[in-house]
Amino acid sequence: MARRSDTDRWLFGVTLVLCLLGAVMIYSASAVTAQQQYAHSYYFLARQAVWLVLGLLGMFALMKLDYHRLREPAVVYSALCLVVVMLVGTFFLDKSHATHRWIRFGPVHIQPSELAKLAVILYLAWFLNLRRRTPTSLEFRKHDLLQTILPAVAPILVCVGLILAQPDLGTSVDIVLIMMAILFVAGLSWKWVAVGAGAALPALFALIYFVSYRQARLLSFLHPDSDPQGAGFQLLQSLIAVGSGGFTGVGLMESKQKLFYLPEAHTDFIYAVICEELGFIGAVVVITLFAVYAWRGLRAAFNAPDGFGRMLALGVTAMVLCQSLINFAVVLGMMPTKGIPLPFVSYGGSSLLAMLLATGVLLNVAQQAGSRTMVEA
Repeated sequence: MARRSDTDRWLFGVTLVLCLLGAVMIYSASAVTAQQQYAHSYYFLARQAVWLVLGLLGMFALMKLDYHRLREPAVVYSALCLVVVMLVGTFFLDKSHATHRWIRFGPVHIQPSELAKLAVILYLAWFLNLRRRTPTSLEFRKHDLLQTILPAVAPILVCVGLILAQPDLGTSVDIVLIMMAILFVAGLSWKWVAVGAGAALPALFALIYFVSYRQARLLSFLHPDSDPQGAGFQLLQSLIAVGSGGFTGVGLMESKQKLFYLPEAHTDFIYAVICEELGFIGAVVVITLFAVYAWRGLRAAFNAPDGFGRMLALGVTAMVLCQSLINFAVVLGMMPTKGIPLPFVSYGGSSLLAMLLATGVLLNVAQQAGSRTMVEA
């Protein structure tokens, strides 16, 4: 086994900065709402802090655990089966916000679809590593359709189908994007990617066009002014918040849109509050932090000592990058409104826990990638 190098301080540091920034902004965006609903302005911050501590403990544990131990079939299948059972279990519980997305254990709320992202990355990295034709990559051929591609994507599509039924289109699309990124880096030809995209587009169109609330979101995205008090309200309030920040912002805790104007201000639209309070400077700083995360994640993937580590690192990086880009695009009015939290920053225990656990694995890959770089040097 390769000797470990020091922890990637850039990756570790940017993760902590994003988490701390998230804690500050969650309090800023939710204090008034929490005071009115729960008579305690620290309600959401306190809950997020508990998940942050649990996530950091998990991150430190996985950072010290050799990632090669995750490729044991018992670990892979246990993770995948547990996620599927949890996804199925949500349909036997009461709805929340007209969806079956959460499992509740008293005050603890778990969203299995967030954990499904980790299981998908782990399964694909393990399965594709078994099918590799060279020590570092795969070479897909025509006969690999039945032997490699379909067995690789079938369990993923089961998870996607269950998440779609909750319903949660945004997370389903996010998982598909992660899957395609891993398959492409593993060696899947762009022609197969084009075929998959061609097959997915009609299904995506049907899921939007034939579901009234999704169709309304699309129309409000194209013409938000046509229904400013209805379907277009959230997008318009988000754009007002972003525009109100100017270059330096109105000041921390001084946002006006969070005062019951902007829905989900501390969750999916927290970036709008950041733009309003910290201005263009704060908005660029947040984007820069995610760019640094992507840089270090891709560096760990390309320098990983084996194919399994490469695909694990690529999957984690793709998960964080895709989700952050989607959130930015929604808040800035570049995509239809969808409930995708900003990684590490938005309020949400399941998302924060999943992101920190994934980062722990990525840090371990980066350690061993650093060892390999030093040996080659």
